[in-house]
Order: sequence, then C-alpha cells, then structure tokens
Amino acid sequence: MQRESHTPRPSQKPALRLAALLLGAGTMHFVAPKFFDSTVPTQLPGDARTYTYVSGVAELAIGTALAVPRTRRLGGGLAALLFVAVFPANINMAADWLKSSKTTNVQKAGAVLRLPLQIPLVTEALKAQRQA
Repeated sequence: MQRESHTPRPSQKPALRLAALLLGAGTMHFVAPKFFDSTVPTQLPGDARTYTYVSGVAELAIGTALAVPRTRRLGGGLAALLFVAVFPANINMAADWLKSSKTTNVQKAGAVLRLPLQIPLVTEALKAQRQA
C-alpha cells in the first residue's frame, strides 16, 4: 500500500486578511467619500471625487479577487500595485495634516506613522500572490 505524500497547502490567511481590509476600505470610499477626497493630491487633474470613487471600485474589485480562490494570484499582484499607487495620496494626507491647525497631534502622528505600514501591506500582497 502506497502512502500519499501530502504537501501542506500554503496558508490563504494573508489573502483573506487583505480581502477584508480592501473590501472594508473600498466600501468606505462610498460611505464617507469626503474624507478620501481630502487625501487626493491637488496636483492631479480633475475632480477629487472621481479619484475617490475609482480607487473605491479598485479596492472592491481587488478585495473580491483576493477572496475568490480562482483569482487570488491576480488579486495579490494587483493589491501590491494598488498599495504602491496610493502611497502618494498617503504622503499628501500626512503633509496636509501636519500643516493643518484643525488636526490634533494624535491625528498628525497617526498620519505619519501610517506611512511605513505600506511596506507590510505590499509584502503581504506579494505573499498572497505567491501562496495562491
């Protein structure tokens, strides 16, 4: 009798965590768009709301791709690209909040401390892509 060799399947937890994050964030782009409008760099042409909605749709689509096993590999790659693409908006928000007298010191610190968190988001997305 031959024993089957079972290679453990890579964990899908990174993909599912990112799917939940992106689906939640994407939904918030439509629930509270004004906040996201304020993070859009003013140097970009057009209306900030358009960028808010387009990025919300992208987050919902990529979150869905990560949640579905058949599209998980593609979703991981797209998530990594998305996290890199939105980084300038995160920098813009931090810079605006640092200059603003309307934001608290805690909000300013949070905006700045959030910037290095893009690195683990990108690495988790790439891990999700590899393990799909």
